[in-house]
Amino acid sequence: MDMSRTASSANVAKRTKVRYAILLLIFVITTFNYADRATLSVTGSAMRAEFGFDAIRMGYIFSAFSWAYVLSQLPAGWLLDRFGARRVYAASIFFWSLFTLLQSSIGSLGSAAAAVTGLFVLRFAMGAAESPAFPANAKVVASWFPTKERGTASAIFNSAQYFAAVVFTPLMAWLTHAFGWHMVYVVMGVAGLLLALTWLKVMKHPADHPGVSAAELEYIEQGGGVVNGQQNAAPAGVEKTGGWSLVRQLLSNRMLVGVYLAQYCINVLTYFFLTWFPIYLVQARHMTILQAGLVASLPAICGFSGGVLGGILSDSLIRRGHSLTVARKVPIVGGMLLSVSIIGCNYVSTDWIVVALMSLAFFGKGIGALGWAVVADTSPREALGLSGGIFNMFGNVAGIVTPIVIGYLVAQSGSFNGALVFVGANALLTVFSYLVIVKDIKRVELRLR
Repeated sequence: MDMSRTASSANVAKRTKVRYAILLLIFVITTFNYADRATLSVTGSAMRAEFGFDAIRMGYIFSAFSWAYVLSQLPAGWLLDRFGARRVYAASIFFWSLFTLLQSSIGSLGSAAAAVTGLFVLRFAMGAAESPAFPANAKVVASWFPTKERGTASAIFNSAQYFAAVVFTPLMAWLTHAFGWHMVYVVMGVAGLLLALTWLKVMKHPADHPGVSAAELEYIEQGGGVVNGQQNAAPAGVEKTGGWSLVRQLLSNRMLVGVYLAQYCINVLTYFFLTWFPIYLVQARHMTILQAGLVASLPAICGFSGGVLGGILSDSLIRRGHSLTVARKVPIVGGMLLSVSIIGCNYVSTDWIVVALMSLAFFGKGIGALGWAVVADTSPREALGLSGGIFNMFGNVAGIVTPIVIGYLVAQSGSFNGALVFVGANALLTVFSYLVIVKDIKRVELRLR
C-alpha cells in the first residue's frame, strides 16, 4: 500500500482548521495596532509635564493620527484590491512600527515647539501607515470564513482593541513610571517590526495555503468565503468601471451610508477610550498614572468580553434561522443602548461606581461593535478592500473630531461632563442609524460596464 497516498487522502477527507490560526494572527496584529495608537494616551501626562502641552494642543496632537488615517483609507483600499492583503499589510505593520519607534526620540529635537511638531508629524505618518489594517482584516475574514462564522471572527479581531488595553495599558504605564515615557515607544516599535516579518511568513490565501485541506477549502467556499482573495487581478468589468464610479455606487447605497454613519458614532466611544480616558482618570478622578493604567484595563476587559459575546450571539441567531438583518442588528442596537450609561459618570462621585459605569458602557460597545462583520457581509466581492476602506474612513473621522471636541470642552469648562454627554449621544445616534437608515442587510451588487 502506498502510505503517502493514504496520508494524502486522509488529509483531503479531514476538515482542517487553519482559518483559526489566521484569525489568531490578525488578532495579535490588531492588538499591537491599537496598543501603538494608545501609546500617547498613556504617556501623555508625562509628556505634557515635560513639554508643556495644554489641553487644546494635546487634542490636536491626538487627532494627527486620524487625519492621515482617514485621508489614506481610499488609497489603502485600492492597494489591497490591487496587490492583496499579504504584501500591503506587511508594509503597513513595518512602517507604523518604525514611526512608533521614532517617537521615542522627539525629546532630542531641542525645544518644546520642535517636540510638538515632531510628535504631530510622526503620529500623522503612523496614521497613514496603519490605514490598510482594518480593511485588510475584513478582506482576510471574507476570504477565510463562511458567512455563519464571520460575525464571531470579525468580533474577535475587533475585540483586540480592548485586549490591547488590558495587556498593554498597564505595561505601558509601568514602563513610563519605571523607565520614562521614551521606553514605551522603543518596546512597542521593536515588537511591531518583528511582527511584520511573522505576517509575511505565515499569511497566504486559503486556496494557496499548504495546510488547508480540500474539505476546509470547500467548507469556506460553499459558505460564502472568497477563497482566492481576487489576488492581483480585478474581475472582468471592474477596471472599465473605474475607481471613482465604484466609490459613487457604494456611497449612493442607503444601507451602506447608514452603516458608515453608525461606525463613525461607535468610534467616538473608541477614540475617547484611546485618547482622553486615562487623562480623565488622572485629572478628573485624581488617580496616579499607575492607578489609571490598572483601572483603564477593567472597562477594557468588559469591552473584550462584550465584543466576543456580540459575535457569538450574532452568529448563533443566524444558525437558529434568523435573517442576517436581525442577527446583526439585535446585538448592535442592544449594545449601544447599554453604552449610553457612560453619561451616568457625571452624576456619581465614588470611583468604583465610575469604573462600573465605564465598564458597562464598554461592555455594551463591545457587543455592538459588529460593523466589520456587516462590511464583510455587504461589501461587493469585486471591491472588498475599497468598501472596507470607505467604511473605515467614515468611522475614523471620529478620531479627528473626538479628541479635538473633548479638548475644547475640557479647556472651556474645566471638567469632563460635557465630554461624556457628547460620547453618550453618539451611542444613541448609532441606534438611530441602524433602526431608521439601515434597512435589510445584504451584499451589494455592483453595476459593471
